[in-house]
Amino acid sequence: MDVNENVRETLVDAQERMNAGLDAVRRELQGIRTGRANISVLDDIQVDYYGTSTPLNQLANLSAPDAQLLLVQPYDKSAIGDIERAIHSADLGLNPSNDGQAIRLPIPELTAERREELAKQVSVVAEHAKTEVRQNRRDANEAVKKLEHEKEISEDEERTAHDQVQELTDTFCTRIDEMAETKRKELLTL
Repeated sequence: MDVNENVRETLVDAQERMNAGLDAVRRELQGIRTGRANISVLDDIQVDYYGTSTPLNQLANLSAPDAQLLLVQPYDKSAIGDIERAIHSADLGLNPSNDGQAIRLPIPELTAERREELAKQVSVVAEHAKTEVRQNRRDANEAVKKLEHEKEISEDEERTAHDQVQELTDTFCTRIDEMAETKRKELLTL
């Protein structure tokens, strides 16, 4: 195997893991309610449907007909009670109303205090994500160090690889900060 091939594989692996972490942060930030109707807040809801835990989006059509309302229209009307219970137990702070055909979820306006709490939650999510990125950096640097120790790469190649890993880390930390800042602005804008 080519000497630089080992380093390239290490960098590609680190980038893939950092990308996976970035996608997870994006999903987690989408789940934080901003006071506007967004069906992504329902993404993690599992419904006990005939004894099987099933994602809500597989049992119903989800829509946001206006900025303050989510509409859940079950494909199987007999499951409406199970869906309503699952929404209640998800503890989203939403109060579903069931008319027998669909479930309406009015989205209450967020108080200034709640917006601040959610903005802090965004910061915590971002910090956890950056910690994961730094852990990926540490793993990649250890792999590079091992390659140098086993004399598969030179000290110069090791230094260059460490610089590339750091550059990758900085890029992903910046992306996480940008995503978090966008979400904070979205939350704090009345």
